[in-house]
Amino acid sequence: MADNNELITAHVLADTLNLAVDTIWRYTREKKIPCVDLGNKQYRYRYADVIKALAGSTVQENAARYEIDPAKKYTYQDYLELPEEPGYRFEVLEGVLVRDPSPNVMHQRVSRRLQRILEDYFWKADPGGEIFNAPLDVTFQDITVVRPDVFYIAGEQKPIVKEKRIDGPPKLVVEVMSPSTGRKDRLTKMRIYRNAQVLHYWLVNPDEKSLECFSLKDGIYALAASGMDEEVVEHPDFPKLVINLGDLWQTY
Repeated sequence: MADNNELITAHVLADTLNLAVDTIWRYTREKKIPCVDLGNKQYRYRYADVIKALAGSTVQENAARYEIDPAKKYTYQDYLELPEEPGYRFEVLEGVLVRDPSPNVMHQRVSRRLQRILEDYFWKADPGGEIFNAPLDVTFQDITVVRPDVFYIAGEQKPIVKEKRIDGPPKLVVEVMSPSTGRKDRLTKMRIYRNAQVLHYWLVNPDEKSLECFSLKDGIYALAASGMDEEVVEHPDFPKLVINLGDLWQTY
């Protein structure tokens, strides 16, 4: 049991109240419970204050989450049969089902701005190509289903564009990283995209304000261009493509 006046984390509060951490986050967003904002999305709680705020009310837990079977090798068909789960998104990575929180606002801003830059560029550089964004499924064989944040299908790749998914490797994939997906994007997905022969893989980190552009060379990803903060990135494989990173991180 936490001390009544001690500042505790959402996880400790959830354990103390026998609630899901997601419920604590939801009540925090909805301002149903008091918290101490430490900045950078760090919150602390006083148990006594929370109990007082919840007195007389009924705690509404979210619906139970879908239980992932770690021993099962999931397929594209299994993925299609998954139930909707608000606040989360699913992918299948080489047969492993992965659940991640839905993107936050900054993630979406950065993704949308980069998509606009790429659309303007490829509209002229490759009029037959297309830029897509999540949540469109991209499948590799039958055991991998990913939803890249932004990706480019070249004009000559039209056969992989199906009615409900992209079945094959895009020429360029961009993943916008978050604290919950950083390791997966940099390790697991990088390996999957490399094996699938995705020629260009970009990692965008809004927290660190960085862009890394990898190109497939001799079977491995080599860093072709990168930048941080307010720098301007020009990619050697895409002539006249200029990305002013300061435009990506700008807040309103």
